[in-house]
Amino acid sequence: MKSSLLTAQNVIIQGITGAHGAFHAQAMKNSGTGIVAGTSPNKAGQFIDTIPVYNSIKDIQKDFTVDISVIFVPPAFAKSAIIEAISAKIPLIVCITEGIPIHDMLQIKQHLEKGSSTLIGPNCPGVLIPGNNKLGIIPAHLSLPGSVGLVSRSGTLTYEAMDGLTRRNIGQRYIVGIGGDRIPGTSFIDTLALFESDPTVEQIVMIGEIGGTSEIEAADYIHQHVTKPVYAYVTGHHAPEGVQLGHAGAILGSADESAVAKTQYLAQCNVHTANSITQLVKMIPA
Repeated sequence: MKSSLLTAQNVIIQGITGAHGAFHAQAMKNSGTGIVAGTSPNKAGQFIDTIPVYNSIKDIQKDFTVDISVIFVPPAFAKSAIIEAISAKIPLIVCITEGIPIHDMLQIKQHLEKGSSTLIGPNCPGVLIPGNNKLGIIPAHLSLPGSVGLVSRSGTLTYEAMDGLTRRNIGQRYIVGIGGDRIPGTSFIDTLALFESDPTVEQIVMIGEIGGTSEIEAADYIHQHVTKPVYAYVTGHHAPEGVQLGHAGAILGSADESAVAKTQYLAQCNVHTANSITQLVKMIPA
């Protein structure tokens, strides 16, 4: 993933006439994001806060170049919306929608492999570049421009971490919520590679969860490829086995997927680890 993907300016909203799409389109626009249009079937010709509504992405592309699509459509229609964006060759797709079935995501993954688009999400808060782009629902007022790259599986902990950093006057360059679903479009590794290659990022914060092996894979990648300091917290230190907590991917299937095991492995890979979000924020040098 390249930084130019996240900083591009021609943004559209798929599902702009829904309650969530309309509300967040306005918030994104107010933050300075360059929203040029939105889609909503059979509602072409309307305007949402001066943003024109089209029936489809192809119709928008007759009038505008589209760099980024942010998706707010309901779960039942999300697969079609994402595939429409992939087919339209939109470079970056950010899907906020929660509750997309796993078999839909498997089909989406096949389309992504054949296409040229990058997908962040689904079931994520999106991306925020303080002072630049707000792509999704991350509250911009909690942020401060700076040099920390933050990547997280948890939306709520993303907000808590960035607020804590801002209160300590530690600014952020990128805040990326990759989502907590079992089949994400973008991984920790994809985002860590961006942070490592971008000279404007000086420190990295990573927030994981129980369930799955993505934090273990990230730890190996950090050990082999990342030269910048990484600070990590894995939530769920007291989670019971076999119980789903929050995200579809946050279910503790074995001891190896526990927060304790992941934290220990990250520490072995030269990552600075914390046992709470408060401790994580305090660890990071100002």
